[in-house]
Amino acid sequence: MRKKEKAEKIRKILENLYPTPSIPLHHNSHYTLLIAVLLSAQCTDARVNTITPKLFAKASTPQEMINLSVAEIEEIIRPCGLAPTKAKAIWELSRLLIERHQGQVPGSFEKLEELPGVGHKTASVIMAQAFDKPSFPVDTHIHRCAKRWGLSLGKTVKQTEQDLKHAFPKKYWNKLHLQIIYFAREYCQARKHNMAECPICSWVEGVIKTCTPVTKK
Repeated sequence: MRKKEKAEKIRKILENLYPTPSIPLHHNSHYTLLIAVLLSAQCTDARVNTITPKLFAKASTPQEMINLSVAEIEEIIRPCGLAPTKAKAIWELSRLLIERHQGQVPGSFEKLEELPGVGHKTASVIMAQAFDKPSFPVDTHIHRCAKRWGLSLGKTVKQTEQDLKHAFPKKYWNKLHLQIIYFAREYCQARKHNMAECPICSWVEGVIKTCTPVTKK
């Protein structure tokens, strides 16, 4: 089976399982989505969603955020990990949004990646989910699945992103980003992955070499 044929079969499975995937990070604006995505670095979405209501109750706009001290932000977001670094980035990017963008989140990769704490993956999520611009953000879940499914041999998320963009039509990128994340969490976990019960890994060509069946006790 050719890669594009395999990709299309995978896409149809994902579409059947997750026809309307929602953004897993709770937010109510482009700004709060940006902050939530920044906090999700090396932290689960579930944990971020328990912290952001406390933060956004105090500051849900750049103007409100810079009225807090970095120490106040750090104290609230501590359970998300990397709190000192993230707190400084949140305060500084909020200041820059006011100074450079009239308090609005910019809709371009270049301007987003100029903000503290905003790397390519974070910018890709914002472009895809806030501005509906074709992007294919790759996190560890997507990187793992792409390798297992034989869609990428990339050793970095950057290479995996390029491979997936070649494998799938651009019009599906934004939705697939979410669909694969949900699938990875439900069926294709990093540990104790049961190949036989995985709706995709159970048939994908070459999967035996890259998937580890669950170990029975």
